[in-house]
Amino acid sequence: MSLRTSRTHAFTAIAAAGALTLAACGSDDDTTSSAEGGGGTLETLQDEGTITVGFAGEEPYSYTDDDGELTGATVALHREVFGALGIDEVEGVEVEWDALIPGLNAGRFDAISAGMSILPERCEQAAFGDPEIMYTTALLVPEDNPMDLADLQDVAESGATFAAMSGAIEQGYAEDLGIETMTVSTPQDGMDAVVSGRADVYALTGISLRAMADNNPDAPIEVTEAFVAEVDGVPQVGAGATVFRTDDDDLREAYNEELASIIGDQAEYERVLGPFGFTDAERPTEDITTEMLCAGELPEADDAESTD
Repeated sequence: MSLRTSRTHAFTAIAAAGALTLAACGSDDDTTSSAEGGGGTLETLQDEGTITVGFAGEEPYSYTDDDGELTGATVALHREVFGALGIDEVEGVEVEWDALIPGLNAGRFDAISAGMSILPERCEQAAFGDPEIMYTTALLVPEDNPMDLADLQDVAESGATFAAMSGAIEQGYAEDLGIETMTVSTPQDGMDAVVSGRADVYALTGISLRAMADNNPDAPIEVTEAFVAEVDGVPQVGAGATVFRTDDDDLREAYNEELASIIGDQAEYERVLGPFGFTDAERPTEDITTEMLCAGELPEADDAESTD
């Protein structure tokens, strides 16, 4: 069976290897910054008129379409925000998920456009902008859901063979719950594992799995209702944001200021992100902050309810 995917593999392995090699060999002192030799990074990018973002090819956040064009909800958001800052072009470098932060810090790109979840361990490595997307989790399972799985607790109790993307938040949930995990490099790999029978279930954000199912209508799979994952009885409410290098405060602060006009307006949020399946249910509320999530403080689960 040929399964349709919007991920482009042309230079993923090269970019990932390069990012990891540079991260391993470099240090904070020799990390390349686009602001070297001049003003801040923001001023440099405004002068150049272009920003390069790292992305992992996950639909509907950031990916290349069938014509090889960079697109997705976070890309659309970035074109709006950076455009308002006088940076008219958004270009992308595709790497595997766990190479995004190393690639950013190695100077391969200026920001990460992947809807990355704000987690304490990630906040120690890079600087997150304000929340942009609220997350729920879902499960991709074989057609008719033969093991009747509805959430991660079901997975833990069933002994199902579980797959998650390497470095993604779902892998962390599984580790906390004692679920043995098969890691995959891309969302496509996760679906292929379920279709081939190598995995009984693959976990990812609900909106990503819905997009994957819609793009592969002939695949013998289905996606469960979205849910807020729980670990030790604590709802794991999460949000994603754009990621910057820790020394690029000027760029991050200017970005957050422009972002607020979109996040704070339901109509604007749905205008920009709505074409990719995002609704007001994914729009962050004011009581969820980057500082809170970086500190590991979780808001109430009601703030992340999905419309699924």
